[in-house]
Amino acid sequence: MTMNKVSLAFILLGLAFSFNALAQVKGLLQLTAVNGDPQLSWQEGGVGLYRYDSDNYGIVLSQGLIDFRVDLSTNWSAHGVVNAYQDPQASLGFSQAYFQYQPLTSSKYKWHVRAGGFYPLLSLENPDMGWISPYNYTNSAINSWIGEEVRTVGVEATIKRPGRSFNSKHSFAFVGATFKGNDPAGTLLAWRGFAMHDRQTTFNEAVAFAPVASLNTPQLQHQANQVLPFEEVDGRFGYYGGIHWDYLKKSQFRFYYYDNNGDPAALNYSTGQYAWDTRFSSVAWLYKFTAQTRLIVQAMSGNTAMGESRGVDNDFYSHFILLSHKKAAHRLSIRYDYFEVTDKDDWTFDPNASHGEGITATWRYQLSPQWQLGIEGSALHSQADNREAMGIARKLSQQQLSLNVQWRY
Repeated sequence: MTMNKVSLAFILLGLAFSFNALAQVKGLLQLTAVNGDPQLSWQEGGVGLYRYDSDNYGIVLSQGLIDFRVDLSTNWSAHGVVNAYQDPQASLGFSQAYFQYQPLTSSKYKWHVRAGGFYPLLSLENPDMGWISPYNYTNSAINSWIGEEVRTVGVEATIKRPGRSFNSKHSFAFVGATFKGNDPAGTLLAWRGFAMHDRQTTFNEAVAFAPVASLNTPQLQHQANQVLPFEEVDGRFGYYGGIHWDYLKKSQFRFYYYDNNGDPAALNYSTGQYAWDTRFSSVAWLYKFTAQTRLIVQAMSGNTAMGESRGVDNDFYSHFILLSHKKAAHRLSIRYDYFEVTDKDDWTFDPNASHGEGITATWRYQLSPQWQLGIEGSALHSQADNREAMGIARKLSQQQLSLNVQWRY
């Protein structure tokens, strides 16, 4: 597909007005002027951990999305998010598409079921339409990876105990899901490591990474130089469970355990995708000091492995701390990230260890309900052991500055 950013914007607007006749529709277009880093981005086959590099010049369409809901009956609704991007090439696709069943009931306990493709609700950083953040334009390392490689293609059930129904200050929700697909999740962590950006992978989209030298060895010759994150490889079902705890809407806490139940020996030879055995725990907490000031922290720890006898076997960990303050039409947010991948296997020809940290500061100004301006600066330091074999320094320091204009529909 070849189209420029203007064509993408008009296609998205046309879809929005078409959906509007039948559905509840929200939409967003975001244009960005970027002063990128010289290090070639992972999106262009490099090892840079930002979405853009210095080859990106002028104005780019950084976000284009439609978030819609159609009420099919009293209890049933259909939901979807369509995303338009121009990088690494122009594309249009769904990042979420699911049905929801939420019956009206006289019980104090409430429940609903989602079926289709959607995000597990483990993030408190991305509550805005289309799973974007109202704080920083660049997501944390944790949620950058979630947006790349993690999506539920299955069924999720949620049971809620609202505090107001029990005359309590505490509300709880219990979540459980089973799914297929998502077998290759972990590929990017092994051969690129964590990154920091706001690019969500749409269904049936491939994500490329740098030409890692170890993929030319006999042990890894069948692995493609890209990942299809939502492909089904081994025929197994994965699962996750979570708990939400809210206290007077002042404090929110979420814990999730995810396991894709992958068979690391399973391989689709035609696409070059292994089934990775990937599991992690995520804990997130949001605390409102005042109506204007809030703190968000999240930590994730897990393991991912692939190949016969778990030839590639990595632990991964990341956390971030985000502080945000809103005054009138202004919002200022600052976030610190730490991330690492630990190489546990004995395949010395395939070093996967990496680590890094970054800081991101963002100012947003709400001109009107429809228009927003924002400036963001970000800097990170990273080290990856597999860069040397590609003729690149193991340690890199990167910076990025962006000016953003958002229009909401």
